[in-house]
Amino acid sequence: MGEERRRGAGRGVDAVGRAVFGSPDDTGTSGSRGSRRFVRMLPALLIVGGLLFDSLAPTNFTAVPLFVAAPLIAAPFFSLSRTVRTGIASVLSVIAMRLSDGTSTRVVPVIEMLTVLTTAVLAVFINGVVRRGNEQLASARVIAETAMRAVLPTPAERIGGLQVAARYEAAQADEFVGGDLYAVADTPYGVRVVVGDVRGKGLGAVEAVAVIIGSFREAAEQERSLEGVAQRLERALAREGTRRYGLDAMEGFITAVLAEIPPGATSLRVVNRGHPEPILLHADGALEVLAPSVPALPLGMDLGAWPDRADVWEMPPGATLLAFTDGLSEARNADGVFYDPAARLRGRIFPGPEELLSALTDDVRLHTGGRATDDMALLAVGRPAEGQPVRRTTVPIVGRGDGPGEG
Repeated sequence: MGEERRRGAGRGVDAVGRAVFGSPDDTGTSGSRGSRRFVRMLPALLIVGGLLFDSLAPTNFTAVPLFVAAPLIAAPFFSLSRTVRTGIASVLSVIAMRLSDGTSTRVVPVIEMLTVLTTAVLAVFINGVVRRGNEQLASARVIAETAMRAVLPTPAERIGGLQVAARYEAAQADEFVGGDLYAVADTPYGVRVVVGDVRGKGLGAVEAVAVIIGSFREAAEQERSLEGVAQRLERALAREGTRRYGLDAMEGFITAVLAEIPPGATSLRVVNRGHPEPILLHADGALEVLAPSVPALPLGMDLGAWPDRADVWEMPPGATLLAFTDGLSEARNADGVFYDPAARLRGRIFPGPEELLSALTDDVRLHTGGRATDDMALLAVGRPAEGQPVRRTTVPIVGRGDGPGEG
């Protein structure tokens, strides 16, 4: 009897291999490594292990729990067809075992076969629920990405005679909904920009971003001063907070930095509302950290009237203004060291804003080892040097060895 069971188990192993694995393309192993490959093989391994166990173990031991587990494991990870094949393989394996040992008509083996069959049907149902959930999640991600791209469109490369580049880097590759923002507007008063960070994430943060961006575009055209633009943003948040029964519905507060580059001048005006300090890079590699003369609270913090004050800086030809959110300045390496953009950029020379942002994002990934924990928005506005052609080459900023987190 034991010999017959072992021969039946051998035939069952071959059947399981064909039923569960299918053709080589069906297994998907060409793009699977490590744990993913193990998960793909686990249902078949359980069935094969159950057959071997049943053929070698004493008759009072059963491997039915392994056959029950196989389709349940396949349900959330495999396609419908593979889940069905796994369930069929489990049922056929139990039937083959009981036929080989001549116990198929007894009460306990019949209950075992019915149990595995019921589990296989349940696995198909679970697979359908998981697939519908995945489809809804994919649809939500597409909607979120579309919303973010509509709210934060990529600015033109040249605005008001200045070179412009912007980046939005999500902390997770498949996440698109965040609270970081940027906008550029060519106005009668010069090129005006805003970079900000909403407290929180999700659709609530996107709503707050939309309010700020919409208010900024209107105020940038109408307000004569940069301080007036900041006050308009403050009033817009207060108005939306009232309409939504409290600022918590609008994510509470927003840090922001606003800048204005007047036409025909080499000056730069900056209003900082609790935001990371922007950096001004000069054509010779020198840089300035544009710290505000008077610290100010973020937008939306209802703690009384707050007079805005714009600081004025010189922005000669060849200089580039770099504004960013705290996803850059608070990026950490494996030792917990924060990324210091000023230290990493000092002494570097870039052909233009696009090259600057490309090199900067690459350097942040190197610093963090690709383990970013927060989204970041980057905006660079450059005043072209006299007679400087617009080039498109990438200049690396890594390997200098004098910034934090080197190596």
